[in-house]
Amino acid sequence: MRVRKVPDDQLRQLGKMDWVDRTRRPFRDDGITWVPVRSGEPCDREITNPPLYHGRGFYMVGDIAVIHGIRPSADAVDGIRRLRHPRGIVWIASLNDVTRTPETEVMWGKSGEVSHKESGFTYIFDPCKVMFSQGNREEKRRLTELVRAGTGCEKVADMFAGIGYFTIPLAGAGARVHAMEINPVAFGYLNRSLVANGLSDRVTASLGDCRELLEGTYDRIIMGHFDAPDMLPVALQHVRKNSVLHIHSLGLVSEQIETELACAGFSATIQVHMVKKYRPHVWHVVQDVHIE
Repeated sequence: MRVRKVPDDQLRQLGKMDWVDRTRRPFRDDGITWVPVRSGEPCDREITNPPLYHGRGFYMVGDIAVIHGIRPSADAVDGIRRLRHPRGIVWIASLNDVTRTPETEVMWGKSGEVSHKESGFTYIFDPCKVMFSQGNREEKRRLTELVRAGTGCEKVADMFAGIGYFTIPLAGAGARVHAMEINPVAFGYLNRSLVANGLSDRVTASLGDCRELLEGTYDRIIMGHFDAPDMLPVALQHVRKNSVLHIHSLGLVSEQIETELACAGFSATIQVHMVKKYRPHVWHVVQDVHIE
């Protein structure tokens, strides 16, 4: 297979590159992303035996491998170790309470802070102390494109900012973001990541309960928590005509949203986006609510 090395800050442009062989999947090896090349296009190297792995699902944050779900077997841990040679392998057993604090166990090696790069941005955090939404990558990209396609500088509220999953790419796309986070550990990492990305001047970061921190009206409100539908009445106090809310939930909650809209005296159109399978028969869903 013929491949090219692509820097992390150019990965978001892959869809526009006509040399990419879209019949094959890119892969990462030792922190480098290698992208398959179409026939007749120049390449950086040829790989006769691309890395194959058929074991337990995992993902990398910096140089640490992270596993979710049931406790991994010793064979699964050893397979990941031999494939990626990480600094450590961390199992996340659950995410607890509204702060989304992970319950973790280091299965091999060592954990600690990482400097994780994604779509050209840097996130600083410890996967044993705070959650990182690896599975929301496409949703982050979608929202970033919506902000870029808008007119002027949007005023955005990120009600559950965490370490900046949505805040950082949206600020990078030109939005002015009010980022709210209730977990002080995640809030500390959010501020460090804003500095690392040179975005502190585009983001107002507030520590506390987002229901008490919303101010004025916003062009766009990100409600990236599965409890978001229950907080909709508060969010609707801070919208106006043409505002958009992105409401995350487990399964569809369109009827609940329509009820709350009616109670608040709003009409709106609702568009549904399926993010990922959360568990058997249950989807992580985002409802885009366009206030009319």
